[in-house]
Amino acid sequence: MYEIVKKEMLTPSICLMEVEAPRLAAAALPGQFLIVRARPEGERIPLTICDYDRSRGTVTIVTQIVGASSRMICAMEAGACFTDVVGPLGLPSDFVEEPDEALRGRRYLFVAGGLGTAPVYPQVKYLHERGACVDVVVGAKTADLLILRKEMAAVCDNVFVCTDDGSEGHHGLVTEKVQRLLAEGHTYDRAVAIGPMIMMKFVAQTLRGSEIPLVVSLNTLMVDGTGMCGCCRITVAGRVRFACVEGPEFDGYAVDYDEALRRQTMYRAQEAEADHKCKIGRG
Repeated sequence: MYEIVKKEMLTPSICLMEVEAPRLAAAALPGQFLIVRARPEGERIPLTICDYDRSRGTVTIVTQIVGASSRMICAMEAGACFTDVVGPLGLPSDFVEEPDEALRGRRYLFVAGGLGTAPVYPQVKYLHERGACVDVVVGAKTADLLILRKEMAAVCDNVFVCTDDGSEGHHGLVTEKVQRLLAEGHTYDRAVAIGPMIMMKFVAQTLRGSEIPLVVSLNTLMVDGTGMCGCCRITVAGRVRFACVEGPEFDGYAVDYDEALRRQTMYRAQEAEADHKCKIGRG
């Protein structure tokens, strides 16, 4: 069993948990994910590894309530145990294979949308510890939905906040802020975008032609995490790929975003029905 040693509600619908999982914490790297099962009959839920502490043997996950299973996870309290926590799964970010000397001084631009801030954080932290220069553009609908602001600010050079309603930072889209940074003369060697599929699509359109390599993370498409179910099939550069075992990170300019967006809506009716049952206590 995997004990929840810390729980914190970052917003009314977003929950951070530290989970005791020593073997997973010892092997985890930025870019990877794990799968949680809250109870024996529960659904397998893929969640990005937001952080890990090898000395304490813990991993950190961030979950947003969007359906029955995520509601069940967020309802658990510190001291409770998950039935299963499996990982680390997926391939780590490419930069972990590079020597520290190659990363020192390299300039990165990260674009995080909504819950995408959680998987961005361990990557930025890893690069910061190795001397890379990192700017992060963080977007959310409102200021109340911004997460990990202090933690992110502590591990990067600049954090640029964008909100749809103008309640904090730039009033508008993250792509507008990215365009402004480039127009102001900011230069970057690499860019990474993690967040809603539609956001990553438009970040790719914004940066196309800039000659800045772009990586996107397709962690929202997964179900079983092993490639067996086929739910995570995507097309990248005209080839069928499996996000859970060949990703979750891919060339942001080569992803067929329209196909991925259609795939995300396949089970919307079943998800809504399951969430309704969970709310009335039948889930």
